[in-house]
Amino acid sequence: MILLYGSQQDYDVLSGQPGDRPAMTPEQVAAMHAHMEKVHQALVDSGELVDAQGLSAPVHARRVQVDGGLPVVTDGPYPETQEVLAGYTIVECASFDRATEIAFGFVNPDAPGEYVDVRPVLDGVEDLAG
Repeated sequence: MILLYGSQQDYDVLSGQPGDRPAMTPEQVAAMHAHMEKVHQALVDSGELVDAQGLSAPVHARRVQVDGGLPVVTDGPYPETQEVLAGYTIVECASFDRATEIAFGFVNPDAPGEYVDVRPVLDGVEDLAG
């Protein structure tokens, strides 16, 4: 699974709301979507794409916890959290190295510090030992 990250600010800028950074233009949003479509289409063509989904903005999230035996629900965004899971892509490919190679396609080379995580998806609890 390739995990893509963002922040509430990223979602705001993407939706045209300026903040610490200028709002993205419709052309910039279209270019970002075109890039993601190109990367995913290449994975479809190679037979490696299993699933890919974007996630809603952190403002629409809820954190569910138990404190002292009682349920606690906190609506997002969470001020103590700078980044959140923004989406994911699941690939089925020949190796972890190949999944890592695929992941580079999701990192914007013009955005210093941007990254994605690559993690194997477990088939079952027995995989935890390995």
